Amino acid sequence: MKKKQQNIRNKAIKIFKLHGGILRSSEAIAEGIHPRILYELRDQGIVELLQRGVYALTDLPDIEEHDLVVISRIMPKGVVCLISALYFHRLTVQIPRWIDVAVVRNYVPPKVKYPPIRVHYFSDKFYKAGIGKYNFGGAKVKIYSREKSIIDCFRLRKKIGIEIAIEALKNYLKQDNININLLLDFAKESRIIKILEPYLKALTYDQS
Repeated sequence: MKKKQQNIRNKAIKIFKLHGGILRSSEAIAEGIHPRILYELRDQGIVELLQRGVYALTDLPDIEEHDLVVISRIMPKGVVCLISALYFHRLTVQIPRWIDVAVVRNYVPPKVKYPPIRVHYFSDKFYKAGIGKYNFGGAKVKIYSREKSIIDCFRLRKKIGIEIAIEALKNYLKQDNININLLLDFAKESRIIKILEPYLKALTYDQS
């Protein structure tokens, strides 16, 4: 009986690996992983709950620069955004377990098994603004600028978490060559200037 249970668990782990180490609970069930097995894997520390309904293998490797290059080749219209962009710009210590990629609404992204990605649909206005192109061994990868990434996190704070946005702003203010005017311009365009300003004033005061 124990051997049978172990085989079932091993099969579930294999399914996770075939999907880049990350599955939504609905996807896991559709692939034949019983909810009970999913909870057992969680309780045993084999998978962890990243957010509601999303599980990942705990030994999933960190996202590396070459993964960004892979995504740029597979999804040339995608732009690295949010937490992944913050990590690239050294604005967060949170290690991404997937690559956040922005695409314009109505775009149908290709299915990607690896590296793991999380697709975000931006309006044309928010998609086009603040795109930077970075060279990785000759490959060009589109990543939103520091200022745009921070404002996107404040704009999508209910989805990303306000704590991450505040952490990014705090770290940004410690960096060199910052552009507060550009930050404010993005905030105005996103209509979150009233949300940003109190945090900006408080953090600027703390560092003065």
